[in-house]
Amino acid sequence: MAEDTRDWELETKLVRGGLTRTPYGEISEALFLTQSFSYESAGAADKRFSGEDPGFIYQRFGNPTTAMFEDRLALLEGAEVCRATASGMAAVHVALMGLVRAGDHIVAGRALFGSCRWILSDWMPRFGVEVTYVDATDLSAWKNAVRPNTKAFLVESPANPLLEVTAIGAVAEIAHAAGAKLVVDNVFATPVFQKPLALGADVVVYSATKHIDGQGRVLGGAILGDEPLMTEAYKDILRHTGPALSPFNAWVLLKGLETLDLRVRRQAENAASIAGAIAASSKVAKVLYPTRPDHPQAALIANQMSGGGNVVAFDLGSREAAWRFLDALEIFDISNNLGDAKSMATHPCTTTHRSMPEAERLEIGLTEGWVRMSVGLEGIGDLTRDVSRALDAA
Repeated sequence: MAEDTRDWELETKLVRGGLTRTPYGEISEALFLTQSFSYESAGAADKRFSGEDPGFIYQRFGNPTTAMFEDRLALLEGAEVCRATASGMAAVHVALMGLVRAGDHIVAGRALFGSCRWILSDWMPRFGVEVTYVDATDLSAWKNAVRPNTKAFLVESPANPLLEVTAIGAVAEIAHAAGAKLVVDNVFATPVFQKPLALGADVVVYSATKHIDGQGRVLGGAILGDEPLMTEAYKDILRHTGPALSPFNAWVLLKGLETLDLRVRRQAENAASIAGAIAASSKVAKVLYPTRPDHPQAALIANQMSGGGNVVAFDLGSREAAWRFLDALEIFDISNNLGDAKSMATHPCTTTHRSMPEAERLEIGLTEGWVRMSVGLEGIGDLTRDVSRALDAA
């Protein structure tokens, strides 16, 4: 009897999950750079298009390399189905659009990445979908926001950029009582440190561009959930609107998954150390990192997450101080990306969350002094000295 791959340890899933080989027996996953596929006969093509034969048809619908990435990530996440997309924002967009139609209502945690806020505030209303934002840490706010036409909840946890953490299980119960689905953006936690589906979420989305690639090479995204929902909500929209992940990017992301556990655990160790060094500075008004005891949701984090991730946020009090800090960095790159092997830092108000109106930024506590750091894999001594020098200049 073949071994059930679901029983494999995390590290084995990351290296061997979803692996299929051609008759050549290649060790590294094969890269299938093809737009379409041929059939032995017209009847074979008919069976393929009817679904009787489940083989591949067209790269936009599926590809052997992309399928390996999807299967491996699904195994890691504990999901029945994963569908890959061309970017993380394509995943968020499809995840929401597949659940609603004109006249429906979405409830979302107000602490969101700027592009997610644009989809909800600017894009969805064009199609007759209403949106209510709530304090994601306040369960009564979720309950009070529910309407008869509420179809979806959306939350980032930890949230970008101030690492707010939501009680996923409790919010899932509220969503399900209302007949709605809970979508969780799990990018900051990664599939290593948090399992939203096991906590009660219906859909998980990733920007695979971040930790899954982790080396600044390609864009990618993913949507995960159980088979009935993934078929009903997403099969047609993915097939016909075309947000497909390229096979080359899928191959790169497959190789990224092999080292994901090793990378994010070391990054989390480095980030926790850097957060401690930042907190010791008199220049810093506040520092946020999920596993610190002074995080506002520390007790929840201890029960919900198995690690803190690699993002640290801290407040230097003003834009001028934040910019002086950033400009003084020598090892950390100034970049809006995160989850990379290289350490990066950014000023959210003028980069990732620039499109948010000031009133909305202030609503989530994002003032001009905040810096978001993505801690990488460099030597911790070098990173600590770099941050200490930059703090002296802030």
